[in-house]
Amino acid sequence: MPHTNWAGNYHYQAQHVHQPQSVTEVQELVRKSENLKAVGSRHSFNHIADTTADHVSLASLNKVVSLDPQQMTVTIEGGVNYGQLANYLHGQGFALHNMASLPHISVAGACATATHGSGEKSGNLATAVRALEIITASGNIVTFSRDETPDMFPGVVVNLGALGVVVKLTLAIEPAYQMRQVVYQNLPFAQMLEHFDKIQASAYSVSLFTDWQRESINQVWLKQRVADGQNNQPVSEFYGAVLAVQNLHPIEALSAINCTEQMGIVGAWHERLPHFKMNFTPSSGDELQSEYFVPRPQAQSALQAIQSIQDKIAPLLLISEIRTIAADDLWMSPCYQQDCVAIHFTWKPMTAEVMEVLPVIEQQLEPMMVRPHWGKLFTLSASYLQERYARLGDFRQLVTTHDPQHKFGNAFLEEYIYAG
Repeated sequence: MPHTNWAGNYHYQAQHVHQPQSVTEVQELVRKSENLKAVGSRHSFNHIADTTADHVSLASLNKVVSLDPQQMTVTIEGGVNYGQLANYLHGQGFALHNMASLPHISVAGACATATHGSGEKSGNLATAVRALEIITASGNIVTFSRDETPDMFPGVVVNLGALGVVVKLTLAIEPAYQMRQVVYQNLPFAQMLEHFDKIQASAYSVSLFTDWQRESINQVWLKQRVADGQNNQPVSEFYGAVLAVQNLHPIEALSAINCTEQMGIVGAWHERLPHFKMNFTPSSGDELQSEYFVPRPQAQSALQAIQSIQDKIAPLLLISEIRTIAADDLWMSPCYQQDCVAIHFTWKPMTAEVMEVLPVIEQQLEPMMVRPHWGKLFTLSASYLQERYARLGDFRQLVTTHDPQHKFGNAFLEEYIYAG
């Protein structure tokens, strides 16, 4: 396994990468290790998954364990990614409530960091979790579930890798559904602000893409559920934006060949919810990423604040995406007890310059109680972040109970979670 993350901007310090072939091997590895860190699809952009000791990869533990049509759940091993899971579920007539832009990320890693798709009524990917099996510091397997351990469960799902190695997850599923994807271009910024709520309510999943270089949103991606036999033609204009006449990449200069089908063509849920096709597997992304969450009522203020510094952002930017996510009850989720708007930045691979502009963005958003994505680049202080998470003390106690010596700790957790 490469010793860099997906984007190549971060070089892991891990001395060795173990790839066990069974849960028993993972348990033995945990028992004999003083320090160990699970690594998934390496899609984080900071040091949240790093360690100066050893990494353990569950890439070989990538099977679907069981499907329960009565309980409407699926149980998977910790190495499964969303593409694998979605293909399996669709073949069985089932679906997930949401997916992220890339289907290549690991389920366990995405849930541990509260990664999300889009949709004002859809929670992040972790909200689908119903149970987890975690190998804790003792090497024993501990099971947490929403039904059996309801007090602890909300603290376990978004665990930031602090509690142990997640070897199984049980997720809620639903019947498979059809979707279509319609794209509009050049939505006036003023129209977007004035009609933000209506725009976000206009489809099951809505993404707004902008390069912050003009007085308009470059593209609006509407992912709509389609009932059986229903396929109304899209309107030609959408709040001043015009219907696209060909498939588009979010970065318009790039080919759309690897993007999921647009043009209102109906297809399966797992072939429309992600932005990119499953058979397109990016080995690396020549980019950096940051993402910030603000409470939904602060959406217009936050977007105007970013617009006010667009001259500092635009030269470093590949594209920015604006999405909404529903509130949840997961202690360490940025959407804990609040509907959110997420402002995502995909940067050019200019690390020094990007790290200089992040504090400028954060200063604009701090009055709106901003929270960053745990696995992307940010410079907000530990003291600031700790004030933003009301259940952080409870999470620390959970870690102390299951990993008192911080066997699964690292510099990231020391700075943002343990200290204080």
